[in-house]
Amino acid sequence: MDYKELLMKIFAGEINMNITEIIKDAFLFPSKNTGRFAIYLLLSVLMVGFALGGIFTYAFGIIDAENYLMGGVYLLISLLIGCIITGYHIKIIKSGIELDDNVPVFELYKDFMTGFDNFIVSLFYFIIPALIVMLVSFDTNLFGNAIEVVKEFVLQIYGVYFMDIPIEIAFISISPLLTDFLNSLAITLTAAFIVFLIFSILQLMAEARLANTGSLKEALNIFEAVKDITRIGVGKVILLLLAVVVVIAIIEIILIIALTFYPFLLSVLYIILTPYMVLVSQRALGLLYSDIA
Repeated sequence: MDYKELLMKIFAGEINMNITEIIKDAFLFPSKNTGRFAIYLLLSVLMVGFALGGIFTYAFGIIDAENYLMGGVYLLISLLIGCIITGYHIKIIKSGIELDDNVPVFELYKDFMTGFDNFIVSLFYFIIPALIVMLVSFDTNLFGNAIEVVKEFVLQIYGVYFMDIPIEIAFISISPLLTDFLNSLAITLTAAFIVFLIFSILQLMAEARLANTGSLKEALNIFEAVKDITRIGVGKVILLLLAVVVVIAIIEIILIIALTFYPFLLSVLYIILTPYMVLVSQRALGLLYSDIA
Protein backbone atom coordinates (compact mmCIF):
# COMPACT_ATOMS: atom_id res chain seq x y z
CA MET A 1 0.00 0.00 0.00
CA ASP A 2 1.56 3.32 -1.06
CA TYR A 3 1.25 6.53 0.97
CA LYS A 4 -1.50 7.95 -1.29
CA GLU A 5 -3.71 4.92 -0.69
CA LEU A 6 -2.96 5.09 3.03
CA LEU A 7 -3.93 8.77 3.20
CA MET A 8 -7.10 8.06 1.25
CA LYS A 9 -8.10 5.35 3.71
CA ILE A 10 -7.31 7.55 6.71
CA PHE A 11 -9.32 10.52 5.51
CA ALA A 12 -12.12 8.68 3.74
CA GLY A 13 -12.53 5.51 5.79
CA GLU A 14 -14.55 2.46 4.88
CA ILE A 15 -17.99 4.08 4.82
CA ASN A 16 -20.87 1.69 5.43
CA MET A 17 -23.40 4.44 6.10
CA ASN A 18 -23.07 7.91 4.58
CA ILE A 19 -23.35 11.14 6.50
CA THR A 20 -26.82 12.01 5.15
CA GLU A 21 -28.25 8.69 6.37
CA ILE A 22 -26.65 9.14 9.77
CA ILE A 23 -28.04 12.66 10.18
CA LYS A 24 -31.52 11.57 9.08
CA ASP A 25 -31.61 8.57 11.40
CA ALA A 26 -30.19 10.52 14.35
CA PHE A 27 -32.68 13.39 14.08
CA LEU A 28 -35.67 11.05 13.92
CA PHE A 29 -34.50 8.61 16.60
CA PRO A 30 -35.52 10.42 19.85
CA SER A 31 -39.06 10.93 18.50
CA LYS A 32 -39.60 7.19 18.04
CA ASN A 33 -40.61 6.86 21.69
CA THR A 34 -42.05 10.09 23.05
CA GLY A 35 -42.61 8.57 26.48
CA ARG A 36 -38.92 7.81 27.03
CA PHE A 37 -37.94 11.17 25.61
CA ALA A 38 -40.36 12.79 28.09
CA ILE A 39 -38.57 10.99 30.95
CA TYR A 40 -35.21 12.17 29.61
CA LEU A 41 -36.55 15.71 29.26
CA LEU A 42 -37.86 15.68 32.84
CA LEU A 43 -34.53 14.43 34.20
CA SER A 44 -32.68 17.11 32.21
CA VAL A 45 -34.92 19.87 33.56
CA LEU A 46 -34.52 18.55 37.12
CA MET A 47 -30.74 18.38 36.74
CA VAL A 48 -30.49 21.98 35.52
CA GLY A 49 -33.05 23.15 38.08
CA PHE A 50 -31.22 21.63 41.04
CA ALA A 51 -27.89 22.94 39.69
CA LEU A 52 -29.21 26.50 39.40
CA GLY A 53 -30.91 26.13 42.76
CA GLY A 54 -27.63 25.09 44.33
CA ILE A 55 -25.74 27.99 42.79
CA PHE A 56 -28.30 30.59 43.88
CA THR A 57 -28.56 29.04 47.33
CA TYR A 58 -24.80 29.30 47.70
CA ALA A 59 -25.04 32.95 46.67
CA PHE A 60 -27.61 33.56 49.41
CA GLY A 61 -25.28 31.80 51.81
CA ILE A 62 -23.52 35.14 52.22
CA ILE A 63 -26.64 36.26 54.05
CA ASP A 64 -27.52 33.02 55.77
CA ALA A 65 -24.77 30.43 56.37
CA GLU A 66 -27.32 27.59 56.54
CA ASN A 67 -27.89 28.03 52.82
CA TYR A 68 -24.42 26.61 52.14
CA LEU A 69 -25.53 23.16 53.30
CA MET A 70 -28.76 23.29 51.30
CA GLY A 71 -26.86 24.48 48.23
CA GLY A 72 -24.53 21.49 48.55
CA VAL A 73 -27.52 19.13 48.73
CA TYR A 74 -29.03 20.65 45.59
CA LEU A 75 -25.76 20.36 43.68
CA LEU A 76 -25.30 16.75 44.83
CA ILE A 77 -28.79 15.85 43.60
CA SER A 78 -27.99 17.54 40.28
CA LEU A 79 -24.78 15.51 40.01
CA LEU A 80 -26.61 12.24 40.75
CA ILE A 81 -29.24 12.98 38.09
CA GLY A 82 -26.44 13.98 35.72
CA CYS A 83 -24.83 10.56 36.14
CA ILE A 84 -28.13 8.87 35.24
CA ILE A 85 -28.45 11.07 32.16
CA THR A 86 -24.89 10.49 30.94
CA GLY A 87 -25.32 6.77 31.55
CA TYR A 88 -28.38 6.90 29.32
CA HIS A 89 -26.28 8.69 26.70
CA ILE A 90 -24.04 5.63 26.54
CA LYS A 91 -27.14 3.50 25.88
CA ILE A 92 -28.12 5.81 23.02
CA ILE A 93 -24.63 5.48 21.56
CA LYS A 94 -24.81 1.69 21.92
CA SER A 95 -28.16 1.62 20.12
CA GLY A 96 -26.47 3.38 17.20
CA ILE A 97 -23.50 1.03 17.24
CA GLU A 98 -25.83 -1.97 17.12
CA LEU A 99 -28.12 -0.26 14.55
CA ASP A 100 -31.01 -0.83 16.94
CA ASP A 101 -34.05 1.32 16.12
CA ASN A 102 -35.60 0.89 19.58
CA VAL A 103 -35.12 3.80 21.99
CA PRO A 104 -33.46 2.37 25.15
CA VAL A 105 -35.37 2.05 28.41
CA PHE A 106 -34.26 3.78 31.60
CA GLU A 107 -32.65 1.62 34.29
CA LEU A 108 -31.81 4.13 37.00
CA TYR A 109 -29.19 2.17 38.95
CA LYS A 110 -27.50 0.71 35.88
CA ASP A 111 -27.58 4.06 34.11
CA PHE A 112 -26.12 5.76 37.17
CA MET A 113 -23.18 3.32 37.35
CA THR A 114 -22.51 3.69 33.63
CA GLY A 115 -22.80 7.46 33.99
CA PHE A 116 -20.24 7.42 36.79
CA ASP A 117 -17.83 5.59 34.47
CA ASN A 118 -18.58 8.18 31.80
CA PHE A 119 -17.85 10.94 34.33
CA ILE A 120 -14.41 9.42 34.92
CA VAL A 121 -13.85 9.29 31.15
CA SER A 122 -14.79 12.96 30.79
CA LEU A 123 -12.54 13.94 33.67
CA PHE A 124 -9.64 11.94 32.24
CA TYR A 125 -9.93 13.51 28.79
CA PHE A 126 -10.18 16.99 30.35
CA ILE A 127 -7.24 16.74 32.75
CA ILE A 128 -4.71 15.76 30.08
CA PRO A 129 -5.29 18.78 27.78
CA ALA A 130 -5.57 21.05 30.83
CA LEU A 131 -2.12 19.92 31.96
CA ILE A 132 -0.73 20.42 28.44
CA VAL A 133 -2.14 23.95 28.30
CA MET A 134 -0.72 24.69 31.75
CA LEU A 135 2.73 23.56 30.58
CA VAL A 136 2.42 25.80 27.52
CA SER A 137 1.46 28.75 29.73
CA PHE A 138 4.52 28.15 31.88
CA ASP A 139 6.73 27.82 28.80
CA THR A 140 5.43 31.14 27.41
CA ASN A 141 5.65 32.72 30.89
CA LEU A 142 2.01 33.78 30.64
CA PHE A 143 1.48 34.32 34.35
CA GLY A 144 4.85 36.01 34.82
CA ASN A 145 4.14 38.40 31.95
CA ALA A 146 0.70 39.15 33.38
CA ILE A 147 2.18 39.98 36.77
CA GLU A 148 4.79 42.25 35.19
CA VAL A 149 2.09 44.11 33.23
CA VAL A 150 0.01 44.64 36.37
CA LYS A 151 3.02 45.81 38.38
CA GLU A 152 4.14 48.21 35.67
CA PHE A 153 0.60 49.46 35.14
CA VAL A 154 0.17 50.26 38.84
CA LEU A 155 3.59 51.94 38.91
CA GLN A 156 2.84 54.09 35.87
CA ILE A 157 -0.62 55.05 37.14
CA TYR A 158 1.01 56.21 40.36
CA GLY A 159 3.56 58.19 38.32
CA VAL A 160 0.90 59.82 36.15
CA TYR A 161 -1.31 60.93 39.02
CA PHE A 162 1.24 61.75 41.72
CA MET A 163 4.50 62.54 39.90
CA ASP A 164 3.12 64.30 36.79
CA ILE A 165 4.71 61.79 34.41
CA PRO A 166 3.26 62.29 30.89
CA ILE A 167 0.81 59.59 29.94
CA GLU A 168 2.70 59.01 26.69
CA ILE A 169 5.82 58.06 28.66
CA ALA A 170 3.75 55.74 30.84
CA PHE A 171 2.30 54.06 27.76
CA ILE A 172 5.75 53.58 26.22
CA SER A 173 6.94 51.91 29.45
CA ILE A 174 4.01 49.50 29.52
CA SER A 175 3.94 48.65 25.79
CA PRO A 176 6.84 46.12 25.66
CA LEU A 177 5.51 44.24 28.68
CA LEU A 178 1.98 44.30 27.27
CA THR A 179 3.28 42.96 23.93
CA ASP A 180 5.05 40.07 25.67
CA PHE A 181 1.88 39.27 27.60
CA LEU A 182 -0.35 39.36 24.51
CA ASN A 183 2.09 37.14 22.58
CA SER A 184 2.19 34.56 25.36
CA LEU A 185 -1.60 34.75 25.71
CA ALA A 186 -2.13 34.23 21.98
CA ILE A 187 0.18 31.20 21.92
CA THR A 188 -1.48 29.70 24.99
CA LEU A 189 -5.02 30.24 23.70
CA THR A 190 -4.12 28.77 20.30
CA ALA A 191 -2.61 25.72 21.96
CA ALA A 192 -5.66 25.42 24.23
CA PHE A 193 -8.06 25.51 21.29
CA ILE A 194 -6.15 22.87 19.33
CA VAL A 195 -5.49 20.54 22.27
CA PHE A 196 -9.03 20.69 23.67
CA LEU A 197 -10.52 20.19 20.21
CA ILE A 198 -8.40 17.08 19.66
CA PHE A 199 -9.20 15.64 23.08
CA SER A 200 -12.89 16.44 22.68
CA ILE A 201 -12.95 14.24 19.58
CA LEU A 202 -10.95 11.58 21.43
CA GLN A 203 -13.46 11.74 24.27
CA LEU A 204 -16.27 11.04 21.81
CA MET A 205 -14.40 7.95 20.65
CA ALA A 206 -13.83 6.98 24.28
CA GLU A 207 -17.57 7.21 25.00
CA ALA A 208 -18.25 5.06 21.95
CA ARG A 209 -15.67 2.55 23.18
CA LEU A 210 -17.37 2.52 26.60
CA ALA A 211 -20.73 1.88 24.93
CA ASN A 212 -19.31 -0.82 22.66
CA THR A 213 -17.26 -2.72 25.24
CA GLY A 214 -18.74 -1.70 28.60
CA SER A 215 -15.15 -1.42 29.82
CA LEU A 216 -13.82 1.71 31.52
CA LYS A 217 -10.29 0.51 30.83
CA GLU A 218 -10.98 0.38 27.09
CA ALA A 219 -12.54 3.84 27.19
CA LEU A 220 -9.41 5.29 28.83
CA ASN A 221 -7.11 3.79 26.19
CA ILE A 222 -6.12 6.94 24.26
CA PHE A 223 -4.07 5.05 21.68
CA GLU A 224 -7.00 2.83 20.72
CA ALA A 225 -9.27 5.90 20.58
CA VAL A 226 -6.84 7.43 18.08
CA LYS A 227 -6.86 4.21 16.07
CA ASP A 228 -10.66 4.24 16.05
CA ILE A 229 -10.65 7.68 14.47
CA THR A 230 -8.30 6.50 11.71
CA ARG A 231 -10.38 3.34 11.22
CA ILE A 232 -13.55 5.38 10.74
CA GLY A 233 -11.76 8.04 8.72
CA VAL A 234 -10.60 11.41 10.01
CA GLY A 235 -12.50 13.20 7.26
CA LYS A 236 -15.73 11.35 8.03
CA VAL A 237 -15.49 12.11 11.76
CA ILE A 238 -14.88 15.81 11.16
CA LEU A 239 -17.58 15.98 8.47
CA LEU A 240 -20.20 14.42 10.73
CA LEU A 241 -19.36 16.72 13.63
CA LEU A 242 -19.60 19.76 11.36
CA ALA A 243 -22.85 18.51 9.83
CA VAL A 244 -24.50 18.01 13.23
CA VAL A 245 -23.34 21.44 14.45
CA VAL A 246 -24.50 23.17 11.25
CA VAL A 247 -27.93 21.52 11.23
CA ILE A 248 -28.51 22.34 14.91
CA ALA A 249 -27.38 25.93 14.31
CA ILE A 250 -29.75 26.30 11.34
CA ILE A 251 -32.68 24.99 13.40
CA GLU A 252 -31.90 27.41 16.23
CA ILE A 253 -31.59 30.37 13.84
CA ILE A 254 -34.95 29.51 12.26
CA LEU A 255 -36.55 29.31 15.70
CA ILE A 256 -35.07 32.64 16.75
CA ILE A 257 -36.27 34.37 13.58
CA ALA A 258 -39.72 32.76 13.62
CA LEU A 259 -40.38 33.20 17.32
CA THR A 260 -38.85 36.62 18.00
CA PHE A 261 -42.22 37.97 19.09
CA TYR A 262 -43.00 34.95 21.27
CA PRO A 263 -40.17 34.78 23.83
CA PHE A 264 -42.07 32.51 26.22
CA LEU A 265 -42.81 29.98 23.48
CA LEU A 266 -39.19 30.22 22.35
CA SER A 267 -38.00 29.44 25.89
CA VAL A 268 -40.26 26.39 26.09
CA LEU A 269 -39.05 25.14 22.70
CA TYR A 270 -35.42 25.58 23.75
CA ILE A 271 -36.05 23.56 26.89
CA ILE A 272 -37.38 20.75 24.70
CA LEU A 273 -34.99 21.19 21.78
CA THR A 274 -31.71 21.20 23.74
CA PRO A 275 -32.12 17.71 25.30
CA TYR A 276 -33.46 16.43 21.98
CA MET A 277 -30.34 17.61 20.17
CA VAL A 278 -28.12 15.98 22.78
CA LEU A 279 -29.75 12.62 22.05
CA VAL A 280 -29.40 13.29 18.32
CA SER A 281 -25.65 13.83 18.78
CA GLN A 282 -25.23 10.64 20.83
CA ARG A 283 -27.18 8.59 18.30
CA ALA A 284 -25.09 10.00 15.44
CA LEU A 285 -21.90 9.08 17.29
CA GLY A 286 -23.11 5.51 17.71
CA LEU A 287 -24.02 5.21 14.04
CA LEU A 288 -20.63 6.61 13.08
CA TYR A 289 -18.84 4.09 15.31
CA SER A 290 -20.91 1.22 13.88
CA ASP A 291 -18.61 1.28 10.84
CA ILE A 292 -15.84 -0.38 12.87
CA ALA A 293 -17.69 -2.07 15.74
